[in-house]
Amino acid sequence: MLFLLCGVTSGFLAAPPPPAAARLPLRSVAEPVLTSTETTKSTEVMRPRLISDVAAIESVLERDFNGRKVAGVSDADLEEGYYMMQLCRQFENACAQAYMQGSIRGFMHLDNGQETIPALIHDSIRQDDLKYSYYREHTHALASGVPAGKIMAELFAKVDGTCKGTGGSMHVFDKEFNFQGGWALVAEQLPYAAGAARSILLDSFLGQESDRIAVVFVGEGGAQNGRMAETLNAAAKENLPLLFIVIDNGRAINTFTPDVAQNSEVWEQGRHYGVPGVKVDGQDLKEVLSVGRSVVDYVRTTGPAILQVHTFRFQGHSPADPEHERGRKEEKRWARAECDPISIFESKYDDEQLAEIKEKAKSKVKEAVAFAKASTPPPRDLAKQLEYPDPPDTDYNLKKTEENNFELTKKIVVSPEALEACEARIADLRSRELTVGDALNLAILEEMLRDPKTTIHAEDLQAGSSYDIPKLTQQTFGRLRAADEIIDEGHFIGKALGEGMNGYRPIVELMNANFGIYGMAEISSCGNTYATTGGEFKMPVTILGAGGTAPNQALGAEHSQPFHAYVMGIPGLKICTASSADKAYGLAKSMIRDDGPCILFTPVKLMKDQKTRVDLDKCMPLNKAQFVHSSPKPKVTILTYLHGVREAATALPELGEVDIIELTTLKPLDMDTIASSLEKSHKLIILDESTQSGGVGATVSARVSEDLYDLLDAPVLRLCMDDAPVPYAASMEQAVVKRAQDLILAVSKLSS
Repeated sequence: MLFLLCGVTSGFLAAPPPPAAARLPLRSVAEPVLTSTETTKSTEVMRPRLISDVAAIESVLERDFNGRKVAGVSDADLEEGYYMMQLCRQFENACAQAYMQGSIRGFMHLDNGQETIPALIHDSIRQDDLKYSYYREHTHALASGVPAGKIMAELFAKVDGTCKGTGGSMHVFDKEFNFQGGWALVAEQLPYAAGAARSILLDSFLGQESDRIAVVFVGEGGAQNGRMAETLNAAAKENLPLLFIVIDNGRAINTFTPDVAQNSEVWEQGRHYGVPGVKVDGQDLKEVLSVGRSVVDYVRTTGPAILQVHTFRFQGHSPADPEHERGRKEEKRWARAECDPISIFESKYDDEQLAEIKEKAKSKVKEAVAFAKASTPPPRDLAKQLEYPDPPDTDYNLKKTEENNFELTKKIVVSPEALEACEARIADLRSRELTVGDALNLAILEEMLRDPKTTIHAEDLQAGSSYDIPKLTQQTFGRLRAADEIIDEGHFIGKALGEGMNGYRPIVELMNANFGIYGMAEISSCGNTYATTGGEFKMPVTILGAGGTAPNQALGAEHSQPFHAYVMGIPGLKICTASSADKAYGLAKSMIRDDGPCILFTPVKLMKDQKTRVDLDKCMPLNKAQFVHSSPKPKVTILTYLHGVREAATALPELGEVDIIELTTLKPLDMDTIASSLEKSHKLIILDESTQSGGVGATVSARVSEDLYDLLDAPVLRLCMDDAPVPYAASMEQAVVKRAQDLILAVSKLSS
């Protein structure tokens, strides 16, 4: 046990009002204030340490946290917290040394000075809780129970690391301990954590009741990002079991946060949404543990909350970054001397006993370094092995669900009458020819009935969105499985990512595919995560969107962008297109069953006006292009997709003997089908619905020229959109967007 050396404990201390320069925004007289005072006057550039007013904190807990009190903390608890602080400090010091020696490369972000936060995680957050951190996450992983040797080996880029050496310092993941990142983009982890919290509610909905919570870490600078407001809104609207831990070190990367943020009191942001918050002194272990316990208990039993921890970071942003900005080195010297949570704790307790704990932590870190050094680098071909969870040639018709899934789904629908209406809708769709939108609706309803872990997110979902794609999903399956979303695609793609990491199969319907531009960061992380985590976390996320550019579309530049080309460069995605209902149905069903991220693009101008029969209950391959027209002796092979399929079909009577191939799969690209046609025609035209620079046609042309050069008798001819934005007026648009007449002229030119 620990023994106090003085009569003053490390509890809450009352303080005089702050000096004028440090005063918080004015409040009403009844509002409790968490005061701070300057502990030294020699360095005016320093933030003062927060010295909390116990009465103010107790008042906040009483008022906003359902009458909770400050929790008790025993000497044994403090001893355990001190060990975790020392383990984190020694680990980060070892990382710094290894970085200087060249054993750790790239970016690395250390946590020295903020050790009370991992101490709280170790104290109050359980192994089955879901943890989402950012790029400064080594200590958060340690505190979550992830073995120190595995973390260090990951930083050393070794195969025995948490992610087999694929993630590195900024991407530590461990499935056993539910440590789910390590995310490199500032604030991107926020909606992911909301999705993870939703998965806890979904588990309860399916009968797996628990008091698990999701925890997300964010800096006070990162909390200025719009994702914070969106995630607070989602947490409040759905009453998610989500704890926001705001690490308030006064820095937004290297910038003084007050220089860029009007208000750094993030704990108050939730008030607008009804999410309570409280702020504590992060240099005081006892205060962090005692208040933290109360807040964590609130989240477990009641709903979301914010805990802001006022602290100091002793290092710069990263060893790779300069630290010459205003007062940074002076600040570090001051903070280490005045605000070190370990030194502050040690000043109150028996030195001999603490020395033993410190040596225990040092020994553990030495073992971790030795483990990392002894591990081997990952094999060279591991990256390619981790491209997709499911191989491209997977037959999705063979994928089975749990035997009782359909019966379980029937139990959790909104009502028997809602299920009856849904089944009637399905029977009607199966009996007739369908539009593309109806075909997608049929596929989604069937898959949501088939697997209760299939969910859907969309804007305007209750109304069926623009093309009836999510029609009857919420009316049948409820708001939890079918979520109407705020108007920010990045936010709900992010929530889908969090669900996908935790065993669900979310579908995201984009009202227009171009709106996915808002979610490029989240789509990128969907593509990267399976590989980045060393195959630990699958990512079964399906994104559907109507897009592309038809002749005479008259939608203007922003609704006519080739988003399909924009995402082609993101690793790990399977990207398909469907020009008709039969292909949309079969591809969508396969994508929903795939264990990796998939995107299906459909033609915005053909969503309602073209009807075909679908091959019921059949999944299509996600790696095969489709012949639209085949000739015994084609003079030209035409590759196209989306609206280009109709343009090619319209021109067919004047084209003569040609092969027309629909690129139903853009990634992976089906080179075998292309080669089978070129072996007959030896000439290739690509009718491309993307720009000349960086477009789909550019990629396909390069692949053909590199891999099938011997089959070509002429250079590949691309009919692509000009690099100019697509105009609204038809007179200008004819010069930018290619159509049937352009294809007729190109075939005549190439075959002459």
